[in-house]
Amino acid sequence: MQRYLGLDVHAASSTLVVLSESGKRLGQSVIETHGGALVEAIRAIPGPKRLCFEEGTQSAWLYEILSPHVTETVVAMVRRSPGQKSDALDAQGLAEKLRSGQVERSVFKAPSQFSLLRERARTHSTIGRDLVRVQARLKSLYRSRGIRTPGASVYGLRRREVWLDQLPRAARSSAERFYAQLDFLVGLKQEAEQDLIRESKRHRITPLLETIPGLGPIRVARLVPMSSDWVQTPDRRWIRAEVQHTRGLGRRHNHVLKDIFKGAAMSVLVHYPDDPLYRDYQRLLEGGTKPTLARVTLARKLASTALALWKKEEPYRAERDATAQSRAPGR
Repeated sequence: MQRYLGLDVHAASSTLVVLSESGKRLGQSVIETHGGALVEAIRAIPGPKRLCFEEGTQSAWLYEILSPHVTETVVAMVRRSPGQKSDALDAQGLAEKLRSGQVERSVFKAPSQFSLLRERARTHSTIGRDLVRVQARLKSLYRSRGIRTPGASVYGLRRREVWLDQLPRAARSSAERFYAQLDFLVGLKQEAEQDLIRESKRHRITPLLETIPGLGPIRVARLVPMSSDWVQTPDRRWIRAEVQHTRGLGRRHNHVLKDIFKGAAMSVLVHYPDDPLYRDYQRLLEGGTKPTLARVTLARKLASTALALWKKEEPYRAERDATAQSRAPGR
């Protein structure tokens, strides 16, 4: 008899609910959020098992350790709704959605294929955010003393003493500590960037994606390990999910992918004036489209181009690929 398992995961503990084929609750248990304990609990359940848990920080790890012990693993993107909440109810809800085929959005996971690249991309992004925070603290310190800080010269080494001399003694010591932190993070980011690009080059798809305008080595290295929204067909093939196309983005959009493709679109506008994608953007403006919406359209074309080339494993050819995206339905 098929078992349907719903797992609600938190930092310290996880709740597992087991349903039968008819929807009857067969069991419920609270387990330590530890790999060995979770695997042991799953393996103790007899018969064929299908498991569902939510997309989140730990989902790639859970998929990696639990998938070998169940017939199917579904990572669900769950829409939050008002009403009574508890770990047990959430776990049972996941199991029931899996049993009744009502999982609206599932997320494809391939943790082993790009695991090192994914971790290096995450490390690079985290260090980059820390660097931006330190830069903001420096500017805030100067502005709190009425000192204007236009541009990025306040961060450099060449005129650093000139900037520091404008501060009173008490504030200067704080600025020196921030500068020390800044210098350390700059070096750390450069090392993380080198590690990221080196690992990215190990994958055959990355040089092909880098031929797309606006997608340089860093953006491609961040793009490749990203999980995407996929669904499984009855014959167990994974295909891209059908989603409603809009002019903007919903609240559940992927923020990393948004950042990658919006950045790539801006790069096309600045550095690729002869590319057909740029000419399509200009035609949108001439047709009365607002610049913000035209940039969104360009970002969508770049995303569609990347997906198409990834499937074909071919390099970008301007006239062929840009024209194909311009004629694609719904674009």
